[in-house]
Amino acid sequence: MEPQSTILFSHSYFLRFDPKQWSLGQPYPPLGTLYAAALMRQNGYKVSLFDVMFADGPGEVIAALDQHQPGLFVVYDDGFNYLTKMCLTNMREAAFGMCKVARSRGCKVIVCSSDSTDRYEKYLNEGADFVILGEGEHTLLELAEALKTGTTDFSQVMGLAYMYNGCVVKTPPRPVLKELDTLPFPAWDLVNIEQYRQSWLKHVGYFSLNMSTTRGCPFKCNWCAKPIYGNRYNSRSPQNVVEEIKMLKNRFDMDHIWFCDDIFGLKPGWVLAFAGLMEKEKIGIRFKVQSRADLLLEEDLVRALAASGCENVWIGAESGSQKILDAMDKGITVQQIFTATRLMKNAGIKPSFFIQFGYPGEMKEDIGKTIDMINALLPFEIGISVSYPLPGTAFYERVKEELRTKTNWTDSDEMALMFRNTFPPTFYKQLHRYVHQNYHQHLARNSAVQLLKDPLSIDIKSIRKALSVFYHAPATLVEKFKLNRLEKALG
Repeated sequence: MEPQSTILFSHSYFLRFDPKQWSLGQPYPPLGTLYAAALMRQNGYKVSLFDVMFADGPGEVIAALDQHQPGLFVVYDDGFNYLTKMCLTNMREAAFGMCKVARSRGCKVIVCSSDSTDRYEKYLNEGADFVILGEGEHTLLELAEALKTGTTDFSQVMGLAYMYNGCVVKTPPRPVLKELDTLPFPAWDLVNIEQYRQSWLKHVGYFSLNMSTTRGCPFKCNWCAKPIYGNRYNSRSPQNVVEEIKMLKNRFDMDHIWFCDDIFGLKPGWVLAFAGLMEKEKIGIRFKVQSRADLLLEEDLVRALAASGCENVWIGAESGSQKILDAMDKGITVQQIFTATRLMKNAGIKPSFFIQFGYPGEMKEDIGKTIDMINALLPFEIGISVSYPLPGTAFYERVKEELRTKTNWTDSDEMALMFRNTFPPTFYKQLHRYVHQNYHQHLARNSAVQLLKDPLSIDIKSIRKALSVFYHAPATLVEKFKLNRLEKALG
């Protein structure tokens, strides 16, 4: 097979370079990469994968390049995973390193990621021959076909950036793919699934795999960037999704699925149809999704979601202050968060909250309202972050003059506030610690109350959770004291 028909795929998310995620031990395969590999293989290309998830560093790509001797080396990041959407600098530097090594071995180097879409010139200067802008599968296919012809004119390939005569050429954007059922299922056979399975079993006792049912998000939160799939929303059919679930279950016997869509089941009637098919096919599997409070206000829909196997829904609650939600253009109300949480709990679904502190204009009163909301609703889990400006957003444009040289975190636990705000970065880091302790204290107290109400429900797990109040209560006081001391020092 001619060299240009041989592709080595990789991605830039090294789990070891993200200490928080490495300790959690819950990695997901690079789904976007596997979709691209599947499409290229369907069109006659010989594909292989250097999966960096468990690699020690970018230098390990040398052995893969020597083994496969590809004509094309493609760094194709998973556009469905928030960790890659954050564009962490650890991963960017690793991508640069792999690009340079591959290029030195005579490969044509192609990069497709959120970060390279935003910073294509930087990647072109660091070893990439081409950067795919936005959704990448069909751009990659057209580019590969063009490279076979030996042409140096790629202006007809939409969604591309490259150097020509010392200048950066950027072609017109490619329309997003609407008919998602036309894509082949991801090339799961390229992944060493056992590495993922063993990590999950070791850290949490079950095995989860990732799936996507949609692309894009039509909502317009002004801090949320969508460099790959945009503001459009396109969905696979329920039948297509159920077929993939059956295939994955038969092949890998996973216990759980993370549907990594920005918004799961937005299309009218989709969730009800999906639930009906899951029942008809007798597929019993647990899963978690991401949604919005304003989409979970109908009891029938929430119950159908639960009946289909959903056990956990993450919603972008963000803030307990309506003033902040409105400033974010979030499009939801605090009351909707309360209503959706109640409906989910009544249906047996565990609601989880993304919380965001540090949005411009947030004051101490707004922070207090958010903490009060968490304490009142007691979600199953909370993910706390500080406002993170991403290129292409209205929020980024608002604060970009304050960013100077630092525009991305090194890893997902850095939690650095990168612009001037009501409080300095040290305050928000301490706030993060306090809110977590306070949340766990309230969970423990609630468990103790439930045991008193229903002694027959007592088991070892519930007793341990209730007794943890003796740890979290004093720890919360300590963290609150540190927060108050910081606030006073700030004047």
